[in-house]
Amino acid sequence: MDNDKLKEKVLSIVPNAEIVNGNQYLEVTVIPGKLHELAKQLKENPETNFDFLFCQSGVDYGDSLCVVYHLESLKHKQSIVLKTKTPNRENPIIDSVYDIWKAAEYHEREIYDLLGIKFRNHPDLRRFFLEESWGYPLRKDFKDEINIIEK
Repeated sequence: MDNDKLKEKVLSIVPNAEIVNGNQYLEVTVIPGKLHELAKQLKENPETNFDFLFCQSGVDYGDSLCVVYHLESLKHKQSIVLKTKTPNRENPIIDSVYDIWKAAEYHEREIYDLLGIKFRNHPDLRRFFLEESWGYPLRKDFKDEINIIEK
């Protein structure tokens, strides 16, 4: 399936998705409430079969937090990037994709630990590296009062 057909497929699932031809991948941005549905259909549909979540990361854009999913179809040798931004920095919550790709378990724990994004329906969402008393060090507004480094 070429990128034009893949765009059509995505838009048939989420008509208001923003789609950009990135340098390497087709990049699709959807609202958090549509991400799980899109991800599930992209994996389960034989035409797309995105069976491999090879990277999941969190990003702080300052005004919003974002989760980025890099998917690959091993069968069709095609990749796609899904993105979703949380509307709330104070209590960011996104549906987990653990039920779709088991690899998401540790990716989501790491994102939670470092950015504070919670994943609804995650089987074991807890801090991965840091103690509960820590804040979220990858947030742009994070202040480390003990190890102050000024430029």
